[in-house]
Amino acid sequence: MAEISITNKEWERVKIKLQRKYNHLTDAQLQYNEGQEDSLINNLMELVHRDRNYVLFTLKKALVNIDNNRL
Repeated sequence: MAEISITNKEWERVKIKLQRKYNHLTDAQLQYNEGQEDSLINNLMELVHRDRNYVLFTLKKALVNIDNNRL
């Protein structure tokens, strides 16, 4: 089970932040359905070439400051 929970609405905001930070990521690469956090984390690990802890930290940071444009 994933250590975080992301709704589809939250994901739309987080996805924009990720695309700003990692401008090579496309919408197709960042497909997400609610409840599939583990798949999302594993996918992001491959796409940004980072470990699980870094990806989780980045996602949690984005969720805490959901209304802020910065990641």
